[in-house]
Amino acid sequence: MSFRARLLLIASFVVVALVCARLGFWQVDRLRERRRENVTALAARSAPRVVIDATAEMSQSLVGREVRAAGHYDHTYDVVLRGRAYNGSPGVEVVSPLVLEGGRAAVLVNRGFIPTPDAVTVQTDSVRESGKVSVEGTALVVLSGSGAPLKRGERTTWARLDLAALGSRIPYDIAPFYIRQSPDSALPRFPRRLEPIPIDDGPHLNYAIQWFAFAGMAIVFGGVILKAKSVSGEKKA
Repeated sequence: MSFRARLLLIASFVVVALVCARLGFWQVDRLRERRRENVTALAARSAPRVVIDATAEMSQSLVGREVRAAGHYDHTYDVVLRGRAYNGSPGVEVVSPLVLEGGRAAVLVNRGFIPTPDAVTVQTDSVRESGKVSVEGTALVVLSGSGAPLKRGERTTWARLDLAALGSRIPYDIAPFYIRQSPDSALPRFPRRLEPIPIDDGPHLNYAIQWFAFAGMAIVFGGVILKAKSVSGEKKA
C-alpha cells in the first residue's frame, strides 16, 4: 500500500471515529432529555384521575394523566391504524370516537389491537361496543399532519392519528388528546387493550455505548495501520 493510500485510510478512520463519537454524545443528550421527560410523565401519571365530560376543559394539559370518560361510541367513524404489532403478531389498532353527554364533543379512544396477517385488512363490525360505556386509560396527545390515510376498497386505514384530518371527517368537536384504554378483564377479548406506554430510558444508553464502541474500533484500526507503516519503514531502514 502506498504512503498516500495509508494516509487516506488513517484519515478515514479518524473521521469515522469523530462521527461515531459525536453520535454517541448525541444519544447521551437524548438520554438526559428522556429522563427529564420521564420525571414529568411520572408526575402526571401519579396525579389523581381526571373525569372527562362535556364540561371538562379539552386541552393538552391533560396529556399523560390517567382519565375516565363516559358516553357512547359512534362506530360510523371508527379509525383503523395499520401496520401495528403486538407480541410479534401483525395487526391493527382500532380507535373510536367516544361521544360525550350532550352529543357535541368527542374524545378518541384507542380500544386496542386486532391481529390480522397483512396488518391492514380487518372487519371491525364484530368488535363494536353499543350503549353507554365507561372508559379508563391514559390521555395522550393527538398530533396534526402525516396521518397518511390509505383507502382500500371501502375501508380507509391510517398510519397514525391526525387531528386536523380527522377533525374534518368526524362531525364532533374532537379533543386534542386521545385515551389509550387500559386493560380490564371485564372488557371483551378483542380489541386487546394495550398496556400503558412504559416510562423508561428507552434505547438511548445502548445506542450511546454502541456508537462509542464503533469510535473506539475505528481508532484501533487506524492505530494498527499506522503501526504497520512504522514497522514497514523500520524494516526498509
